[in-house]
Amino acid sequence: MPKVVVYSTAYCPYCVRAKDLLSRKCVEYEEIRIDLDHSRMAEMVELSKRRTVPQIFIDDFHVGGFDDMAALEMDGKLNDLLGLGDEIEEDAVT
Repeated sequence: MPKVVVYSTAYCPYCVRAKDLLSRKCVEYEEIRIDLDHSRMAEMVELSKRRTVPQIFIDDFHVGGFDDMAALEMDGKLNDLLGLGDEIEEDAVT
């Protein structure tokens, strides 16, 4: 299974939605809270070229934010990136 990293903050509703989607797919992920360690924010910006959270990485692939991940899910591409194939079907991204 690929390594999934989610850069997030405690007060971000899109972070909660991204982590919820991954959890519903039974995907383990590493959460890096940039609000607790500001040096990790600089790391996130360097890797993603973005300053907003969440920023999601699957292995070396930069997914982007929640909307980007939701679009992959709607297009049927997220499971392949996560190494799930067609094992898990989601009714909707909410």
